[in-house]
Amino acid sequence: MSDSRAPLDVVLIGGGIMSATLGTMIQRLQPDWSIRIYESLGEVARESSNPWNNAGTGHAALCELNYMPEAKDGSVTPDKAISINEQFQLSRQFWSSLADNGELTTSFINSTPHMTFVRGGDNVKYLRKRYAALKDQPLFSGIEYSEDHKVIREWAPLLIKGRTREPIAATHTDLGTDVDFGALTNALFEGLTERGAELWLNCRVKSIRRTGEGNWRLKVKHTVGNTPHTVDARFVFVGAGGGALHLLQSSGIDEIKGFGGFPISGKFFRTTNPKLVAQHQAKVYGKAAVGAPPMSVPHLDTRVVNGETSLLFGPYAGFSPKFLKKGSWWDLPGSIRAGNIGPMLAVARDNLDLMKYLIGELLASRAKKLKALQEFMPTAKGDDWELITAGQRVQVMKKDAKRGGVLQFGTEVVAASDGTIAGLLGASPGASTAVPIMLDLLERCFPQQWGEWEPKLKELIPTMGTTLNDKPEKAAQVIAETSKALGLSD
Repeated sequence: MSDSRAPLDVVLIGGGIMSATLGTMIQRLQPDWSIRIYESLGEVARESSNPWNNAGTGHAALCELNYMPEAKDGSVTPDKAISINEQFQLSRQFWSSLADNGELTTSFINSTPHMTFVRGGDNVKYLRKRYAALKDQPLFSGIEYSEDHKVIREWAPLLIKGRTREPIAATHTDLGTDVDFGALTNALFEGLTERGAELWLNCRVKSIRRTGEGNWRLKVKHTVGNTPHTVDARFVFVGAGGGALHLLQSSGIDEIKGFGGFPISGKFFRTTNPKLVAQHQAKVYGKAAVGAPPMSVPHLDTRVVNGETSLLFGPYAGFSPKFLKKGSWWDLPGSIRAGNIGPMLAVARDNLDLMKYLIGELLASRAKKLKALQEFMPTAKGDDWELITAGQRVQVMKKDAKRGGVLQFGTEVVAASDGTIAGLLGASPGASTAVPIMLDLLERCFPQQWGEWEPKLKELIPTMGTTLNDKPEKAAQVIAETSKALGLSD
């Protein structure tokens, strides 16, 4: 491949849901801009966006307890859960607009009840408080609560069969979804390339450097044959998942200094046994073990991938120094810099429970993993379940004035002050909130164009810039309209 010196308008690094979402937005806002996507693997959506590398939960905080932790005084507030749900509503609107325009089929998303299930007296008291805080919130309309084994059996039989009469409780809502982010990502990239964007597969970006003209020069190597080339771009988005940290560090922007990455791997149990699959139609989240990261909250999920339904349980967290599933064993040590060694050491000091938890998970036998499944599903038999390896997640570590460094669970956009380069670090809720994340990025990186773009974006996402939970009638209307457009209701 020969070098190209004519700068592209936009280069997107990484073939996942974030690049697909941002590229789709930019192409509608500026159809005259040139867009090129570089993906290091032979297909898009092979890392975190792959359906078997994530749980496919449309994260709307309907069932995830980590968005509503119990405070020291025992109180439970819905603010974070409402915020996450508001963000997911923006994603639903964007997808439904594309579907209404005939640009996106809806096979990637399925209506799937979301449940929370807990055991033990203290956990039951907590879930009761959580339900009380959510039941009157418009975005959580219709959520149900029960401590009755018979009612919970109707919602999810596999949770009750073979269970003793211990204290249990569950919530249930029909507003939940299962999302195949791999299928969605592929569909968005297909639309991008049909409208003129270039998708370069098997091309790994090795470094990013500022040019004298103020653009960015990317050194790229084709992974088949190791053929190198360079390309210049006016704007670069680093959506390379765990690979984003290294590339942002190579750019030399001040904003990335002090950031580090903490990689966490994982596994799931999966079954395709039709007798079991037929008895469970829900995503059921429990409570995380002490010291466990939020992404390791145990859950028993219905999954629909390529039209086939299966059940998934996990995740079982572990540790690997790789930042990507197809990454290098040198990813973690190679990310250490003088500016982030302090925050990384501070995180290690303050997260001994997490270290202990990860070591325990790493050493856990298959029998121990099966026992964890049986706490959810007492009748589970090992022969019905296979272990699959999930995707790598890299949690953000960054400077903190008081503690020296903090481990942040969530996502963070890191952008240069001039807005010419930006990247995304972190993990969950990630894919589910790709649309609001990319809206924030566009406003930060393109302030001069934002005034012209905002009306166009509101055509796709009508409630952008407003909230729904404080408008009950509007919330119900938007949920109903997007559900119809996405094929989630009759």
